[in-house]
Amino acid sequence: MRLEARPHVPLALSLLAPAGAVAAALLLCALLVAWSGASVPRAYALMAEGALGSRFALTETLTRATPLILTGLAAAVAFRAKLWNIGAEGQLYMGALVAVVLGGGLFDLPSWLLLPLVLIAGAAAGGATLLGPAVLKVRFGVDEVVTTLLLNFIVLLFVSMLLEGALKDPMGMGWPQSAPVIEAAELPKLVERTRLHAGLLLALGLAALLWFVDTRTVWGYENRAVGANPRAAQFAGMPVTRIMLRTALVSGGLAGLAGAAEVTGLKGYLTLDLSPGFGYSGIVVAMLAQLHPIGVVGAAVFIAAVFVGADAMSRATAVPNYIADVLVALSLLCMMVAGLLARYRLRRG
Repeated sequence: MRLEARPHVPLALSLLAPAGAVAAALLLCALLVAWSGASVPRAYALMAEGALGSRFALTETLTRATPLILTGLAAAVAFRAKLWNIGAEGQLYMGALVAVVLGGGLFDLPSWLLLPLVLIAGAAAGGATLLGPAVLKVRFGVDEVVTTLLLNFIVLLFVSMLLEGALKDPMGMGWPQSAPVIEAAELPKLVERTRLHAGLLLALGLAALLWFVDTRTVWGYENRAVGANPRAAQFAGMPVTRIMLRTALVSGGLAGLAGAAEVTGLKGYLTLDLSPGFGYSGIVVAMLAQLHPIGVVGAAVFIAAVFVGADAMSRATAVPNYIADVLVALSLLCMMVAGLLARYRLRRG
């Protein structure tokens, strides 16, 4: 038996791959749920109800999905150009850091001017954070997986230093957190008495915009061409270095925007626990979506539903909410296998 590359992957098979990966991950997690002594159907029913079964549950899932859409888009844009951005977590925190600095009363501006300034500056900070590793990659061949991953720890330590020093809120009761952003820098709520904010609309709009750019513009074609074969793209006259740097700015900018949106729309201030791993979960979102911008939205909602539903399920069963982390990790592994089976087929001989 040997693997043979398919000349063309059918659309049905492309759509079936992520569905099959999720189903396989659920089946594998069912073994762990049963091992804990809980009923598998009841546990999964409670998870679904906790994520989607009420107005509150649905808005919490969409709130959780908002940063995942943005970090998923960040990973998808970069991965499509073969720029392996593992640093969305650090880029997210840099965007959040700039958002609290500019939105904390530094400028006395009306909301219609201050809020876009804060969000754009947060995106710019995230893009600048990824630009360094991208330059090292294109100029010196430095592995961006290593540099972006290590930058996550550097950024977190830098943020921690500021939260314990210059940015520490004197009214924060000793907790390491920044002063809150002013009201003019806050994203409006979409549903009253919930945490769902306008960052969701921003994320959905950017997903649609990136789909259009990817499929209908020269920029999207160049991005795909460089990802498919950078040498061939360069031979065809494409400015590969400029394309990679542009991709880095867009990818890091999306992750930075996720941090700025979390601060201005949800938390209101910066803490070290702002992100429970949105940057890393964004990689799973992008892979489940097969790097498709519209697919990222669906994958992000699924991952968010898993985390929100697992919290609700753990309160009614003996299954800890850590099962969500296991399910997300298994989804990624199963998606890698499903993607391989979609691109290749088994041949005898």
